[in-house]
Amino acid sequence: MYKYLAFGLFLGFSCEARAQQTAIDSSKYPRLKTFTAIQDQAEMMQQLGIKKLRPGPSGNEADPNHANYDESKAEPCPQLPDVLTTRNGKKVTTPDQWWKQRRPELIEDFEREMYGKLPANLPKVNWIVKVTDNEFVGRIPVIAKQLIGRVDNSAYPLINVNINMVLVLPQNVKGPVPVMMMLGFPALPAPAQPSPADLEKLNVAFKEMMIKSNPEMKAIFDRYPAYMPITRLPGANFFAPPPTGDSPPTEQLLAAGWGYCTIEPGSIQADNGAGLTRGIIGLVNKGQPRKPDDWGALRAWAWGASRALDYLETEPQVNAKQVGVEGVSRYGKAALVAMAFDQRFAMGLIGSSGKGGTTLQRRIFGEAVESLAGSGEYHWMAGNYLKYAAAEASSGPKTGCDLPIDSHELLALCAPRPTFVSYGIPEKGDAKWLDQTGSYKATIAAGSVFKLLGARDLGVSNDYTTEKMPDVLTGLTNGELAWRQHNGGHTDAPNFQYVIPWASKLFKYERVAK
Repeated sequence: MYKYLAFGLFLGFSCEARAQQTAIDSSKYPRLKTFTAIQDQAEMMQQLGIKKLRPGPSGNEADPNHANYDESKAEPCPQLPDVLTTRNGKKVTTPDQWWKQRRPELIEDFEREMYGKLPANLPKVNWIVKVTDNEFVGRIPVIAKQLIGRVDNSAYPLINVNINMVLVLPQNVKGPVPVMMMLGFPALPAPAQPSPADLEKLNVAFKEMMIKSNPEMKAIFDRYPAYMPITRLPGANFFAPPPTGDSPPTEQLLAAGWGYCTIEPGSIQADNGAGLTRGIIGLVNKGQPRKPDDWGALRAWAWGASRALDYLETEPQVNAKQVGVEGVSRYGKAALVAMAFDQRFAMGLIGSSGKGGTTLQRRIFGEAVESLAGSGEYHWMAGNYLKYAAAEASSGPKTGCDLPIDSHELLALCAPRPTFVSYGIPEKGDAKWLDQTGSYKATIAAGSVFKLLGARDLGVSNDYTTEKMPDVLTGLTNGELAWRQHNGGHTDAPNFQYVIPWASKLFKYERVAK
């Protein structure tokens, strides 16, 4: 039924948007540009003086241009930028140096070269509760809210942005509770159902309506006088066993006394290049193309997550100091960006994020810089990122080795907050295209910053050139920086049974029943 509910909400907002735009004198505003992704990318290449991009490798190993999976060829520039050395070559040896000098340097580089800067004129978001319902998830009573974050578009009313989110909080524990923010597709739990007395009234009214619409229905109802057209759906199962590690992550969270919320990235910014003159990026740019250091979709999605956190800070049942952010694949990249740039997020679960996430940009193994910059995924990044896939350009050809930063430094921006890097295995669908080894090396290299700030890393050395990735199912989870490769596919669900107790322990959170 939620498919129809979502469609109805979409239809409602679409009609509302059309009605608003009908009343707008569009001649008062810059004309909204409409590009295809190819046209938008070409426009950015022209701004950057790029004549030709290198195409990304094929994921099909039978193709002539297949991705490299030979470890001996994976590291054309094996030496990573030293996360604890400033631009002027000074070693960072104290937390004060990190916070005041090195961290701001890294943020500036990531904003300029990879993810883009947040605009100065960002609009406010007004959160509206569309639905509030008391429900059950399994045998756990919850309060569920569907929320819409209306973005102020008064500066450019030709574009509407409404952020879609669902928040679910357990009602059988004393709050406030930790919350896991999940980037994905929001859905309310199974709805609460009418009491038997209310259900009888509904059936009486329904029968009367049917007979009025079609008198032939009376003869059918007379033949089956005890039949009730509207019946109750299966409700809470109080005899069901408690959730296990195989249960959905949402049930595991609720059983542990956590809440969860799900935010829809596509309601913030479309996941394609053609949408860059729409969504929050288009709204701020008043429907015009990006400049080279403007933000891409990953940063926009992370911005939306931060606005959702703004709302959670107003919820008395939520411990806003214990909100985590989670995502898988492209949403894993966005979760990491959100964690790195917004220090209010208390922990991160980064699932199978690949290039643009935890995997080293400098490595040529599976997914490459060209896979993002030279393909339909360029919109995730700032325009400047295209320079590193340039075959012909006014500034000369560049590769990932020319980037001034890399993913170990993005992970370091999360320190000292709990950060869990999760992967599966290629045999089950977490493709080697993602370069799990490259992510492990980055996690190892980021550990020195966690230790500098008084947190624990993976518990091994920070020598990314010699440390070997641990066996599958061997979790390194004794510190604030954690790693675990499960034996499943392109998901982080198998790791939730480890993440929840790990985070609860670091938060010093214990579930207390009401």
